Amino acid sequence: METILSVNHLTKKFGYLTAVEDLSFEINKGNVYGILGPNGSGKSTTLGIVLNVVNKSQGSFSWFDGKLSTHEALKKVGAIIERPNFYPYMTALQNLRLVCKIKEVPEDKIQEKLELVGLWDRRNSTFKTYSLGMKQRLAIASALLNDPEILILDEPTNGLDPQGIHQIREIIKKVASMGTTILLASHLLDEVEKVCTHVVILRKGKKIYSGEVDGMLTSFGYFELKSNEQEKLFAFLESHESFGTIKEDRGLLTVYLEEEMDAAELNTLLYKQGIVLSHLVKRKESLEEQFLTITKN
Repeated sequence: METILSVNHLTKKFGYLTAVEDLSFEINKGNVYGILGPNGSGKSTTLGIVLNVVNKSQGSFSWFDGKLSTHEALKKVGAIIERPNFYPYMTALQNLRLVCKIKEVPEDKIQEKLELVGLWDRRNSTFKTYSLGMKQRLAIASALLNDPEILILDEPTNGLDPQGIHQIREIIKKVASMGTTILLASHLLDEVEKVCTHVVILRKGKKIYSGEVDGMLTSFGYFELKSNEQEKLFAFLESHESFGTIKEDRGLLTVYLEEEMDAAELNTLLYKQGIVLSHLVKRKESLEEQFLTITKN
């Protein structure tokens, strides 16, 4: 699989503050990557470094398996790392024509990109009449004019209302389905869970997890259980090696699994012990629970 971006032991210091520390990860072609972390975790600094707008202190990065210089590679990159910034009294069409001149790309992609982000009908409206969500969608259209191999977005849904957030996420999915690799920075777990295939989690500039979203933890899930013989149930679960942490809240036992087990298997096991359940539900840990476990550890 082609490596689009490789980051190796990257460090960035601002005086006494270390914004990014010994960070390494790879972005492979065809996936949607999320850099996830709270504000101040080094997400925007990392994007700034690989886009050549922030100087690194140590380490290195390379684009496209190191076959191109950073200057040449960035011609194949589309990026939005600041608030959308267009001329307010110019229309969407006029603004994008100007972008084409700056990027030295033909204007024949403008209609296609405006249709992709749902703004073709508003192509003759001035930028100042656009809502925040429309401005963000125009910025995405602008970043796609050179048909980039990778699209980089920094907090793409920041400040948007629920409808605007949904529209941006649908556009990201659509762009990804067309084969464009995407790297987005976000502090929103929900965003990463709904959009990304892979995630890099940062805390105070350090990487604490990198891999597939589905594999953030080797988690076997947990059961929610109730029985009229609650004490007997608790004692049995506590003594069995298949079960880990057990929590009790208002008569409901939450039992975390140490190995794979389905609901029918547990029900049979307990029935053989003479324990009849009045409530049995198996659940998977949410991304939020997994994230909190990783950051706590």
